[in-house]
Amino acid sequence: MINFAQAQYLLLLLLIPFFFIIQAVVLRMRRARIRKFGDENLVRQLMPSYSGSKVWVRLSLFSIAFLFFVIGLSRPQIGAKIKEHETKGAEIMIVLDVSNSMLAEDYSPNRLDRAKLAISRLVDKLRDDRIGLIVFAGNSFVQLPITTDYVSAKMFLNSISTDSVPIQGTAIGEAVNTAIRSFSAQSEKSRAIIIITDGENHEDDPVAAAKQAAEMGIRVFTIGVGSPEGKPIPMNGELLKDKEGNIVVTRLDEAVLQEVASAGNGAYVRAGNSEFGLNPIIEDIRKMEDEKYSSIVFEEFDEQFMYFMAIALFFLVVEMLVGDRRSKRHLFKR
Repeated sequence: MINFAQAQYLLLLLLIPFFFIIQAVVLRMRRARIRKFGDENLVRQLMPSYSGSKVWVRLSLFSIAFLFFVIGLSRPQIGAKIKEHETKGAEIMIVLDVSNSMLAEDYSPNRLDRAKLAISRLVDKLRDDRIGLIVFAGNSFVQLPITTDYVSAKMFLNSISTDSVPIQGTAIGEAVNTAIRSFSAQSEKSRAIIIITDGENHEDDPVAAAKQAAEMGIRVFTIGVGSPEGKPIPMNGELLKDKEGNIVVTRLDEAVLQEVASAGNGAYVRAGNSEFGLNPIIEDIRKMEDEKYSSIVFEEFDEQFMYFMAIALFFLVVEMLVGDRRSKRHLFKR
């Protein structure tokens, strides 16, 4: 299969028909000028060495040369080399809370969007590390499996909202267990879970889940999003209320997140408006022993442009050798 690395140059091939149209117009204008001097046949007899047919031969040779030149310019490539690529880094599972409480506006514009922005900036700084993304509320699921495709990571990140998980709640423990199961089989040493949440756990025991992760060599870090005094939750243009009609205020539960980080052999960071907390955590992860990862990748295709350029040069040389005059030598003499 042939691949063109710069296929846009193939549009230049549309110029070839215009070469012949322009040549025809030039010859027609030339004949019109000759008629002003006298009889056209008489003028031809005065220029016996001129060959009208060679004009078209030269143009055809030039067009063929131009064809191969454009194909070479578009960089045709064939084949593909398969190679095992080895990198060193960590596997990082980011566990993001998408419950309604993350809509509180402790940060601008709100907790969830501020967290997404911080994760996006983190992805921009990654090089050989692998990253995965888990979203959770009342339950959890893998939004993005562990990968080095940072472009896809940012695309999946942009699509996250509080509607990503239909069941409301804050099941941090289940989210940690989901992250534990989501690491690749190649990873054994440098594995980390980063939980971004307001810490209001209502469903399970996140400390026990973090302890289990630590026993498996996985470090659990937590980032607290929110404020201890709390904020109301805007929903559909109004503030969220409970069954009694009271405005719901969501508060940061730092105690739970500190316990989770301690049980998970990690660290707790409270998110700020300027420094969200991911950078110091990543610095801690960098100190862990790098894992070696192997993957099969396609290397660059074999370039073929030089052959087409050589053919184009050949036809250009032939075109220059043809000339415009009739040949005085004849193969057969009468």
